[in-house]
Amino acid sequence: MIKAILFDISGVLYQDKTPIIGAIDAINQLQCSGLPLRFVTNSSRSTEVMIVSALQKMGFVIDPCQVFTAPGAIKRFLQMKNLRPYCLVHPDLEAEFIDFDQLNPNAVVVTDAAERFDYNRLNTAFQLLLEGAQLIGIGRNRYFKTDGELCLDAGPFIQALEYAAGVDAQIMGKPAAAFFMAVVNSVGCMPKEVLMIGDDAEADVEAALKAGLQACLVQTGKYRKGDESRVLSLGGECSPSVVEVVTPFL
Repeated sequence: MIKAILFDISGVLYQDKTPIIGAIDAINQLQCSGLPLRFVTNSSRSTEVMIVSALQKMGFVIDPCQVFTAPGAIKRFLQMKNLRPYCLVHPDLEAEFIDFDQLNPNAVVVTDAAERFDYNRLNTAFQLLLEGAQLIGIGRNRYFKTDGELCLDAGPFIQALEYAAGVDAQIMGKPAAAFFMAVVNSVGCMPKEVLMIGDDAEADVEAALKAGLQACLVQTGKYRKGDESRVLSLGGECSPSVVEVVTPFL
């Protein structure tokens, strides 16, 4: 029995700032049902405040406490460990880390940095890692979809730094099981009672299944034909009956 639902945001609720057909009505009806909902994202081009505000302006009824972002998880980790980050992040995300001491960094934070993924910044991150700084990554997503095309996400750059410096990144967002568990704990359910709905076969669906959740892949956002069969070949301990593909939204 499903007792709570987790939704990815971009590609599931909206695409290119336009709500996906049926998404607003579905979410608003679910909010009225009393079923616990959480909205989870690795999005790193907006702060949590910006994400909530954008969703509300689109017409979604969403409370800020229902939103869990990977940058938010990174912030909490930095605070808990008292780390000084070198932030290789998107300009729009800088505000999330403005309160941290960033002199003499002992950690490298990598999110989707767009045009900031240039040689000088990547090499600075590489040099810090060689000196012992901890690598903290937002996620291993390979790409995302915007303006109708697929674009490189942070995952390839995180993996490049891991390879070059011979280190392993601490992944704070999807597909890390700890991220899913933090969200599941917030609704007070067992993982098997929680359904994750997303458009990413690996970071949303496969990762949720490995964490013990149920999962649903939607045919919107970054979904590509055949992704559902890829989920079952990625090594997760799941059966075809666990993964549903839904189109349209719900």
